[in-house]
Amino acid sequence: MELNIKGKVALVCASTGGLGEATARALAGEGARVIVNGRRADLAAAIAADLPDAVSAPGDLLDPATPRRLVETAQEAFGPVDILVLNGPGPAPGRADQMDPAALSAAFDLHLRPQQELISLVLPGMRERGWGRLAAIGSSGVVAPLPGLAASNVGRWALAAYLKTLAAEVAADGVTVNMVLPGRIATDRVGALDRARAEREGRTVEQVKAASEKAIPAGRYGAPAEFGAAVAFLCSAPASYITGTALRCDGGLVGVL
Repeated sequence: MELNIKGKVALVCASTGGLGEATARALAGEGARVIVNGRRADLAAAIAADLPDAVSAPGDLLDPATPRRLVETAQEAFGPVDILVLNGPGPAPGRADQMDPAALSAAFDLHLRPQQELISLVLPGMRERGWGRLAAIGSSGVVAPLPGLAASNVGRWALAAYLKTLAAEVAADGVTVNMVLPGRIATDRVGALDRARAEREGRTVEQVKAASEKAIPAGRYGAPAEFGAAVAFLCSAPASYITGTALRCDGGLVGVL
């Protein structure tokens, strides 16, 4: 299938590793002009240099000045943003009954505030041009809350609700709004969660991973490139009638419709 996004300008947040990097590489492979973002400036520059047509835009999304700076970098390098991929690090593990007001506020600050700011900066241009793609890298916790990840569940649910509401408001303008929900994808983040669980439960990391793989119908962790391909499709021209959805890329892990 031809995705027809060659020359489109794609800003991919937190794309110096894991699912964000995989998404940036998938979009670049389809001919998009990519802005690589991350807190590690040297790594962002290295990844951008490795892509066919990309620039780096380092910055921490929790810095209030970063969203505007990212959009300005994209504009100066390539032009208006056509594709915005929202992504960011997850909060520390924790239980719901142990959350305090500071943790709750941090969950919203991490998963909703900078995302909404970025959308507000690029959406008017997308609507004016009659074409735009907003995609968020979420979590299977949006469908089935994950034990021990209360802050992540809360923050990502808030973002999902915002995006679902927005999708209906901008659909007639040629702008789609979707989420992609990873299951157990073999990233550093998932590796860290496996190590934390192993320590909590007094097991080895290998035992924890084996148990996780047994619970996945596909029988394995996903590859980051598989996830990146799913995001790239939702950002494509052929996906123009798909909006307001949460697409799972989880090997069948979540057992509800």
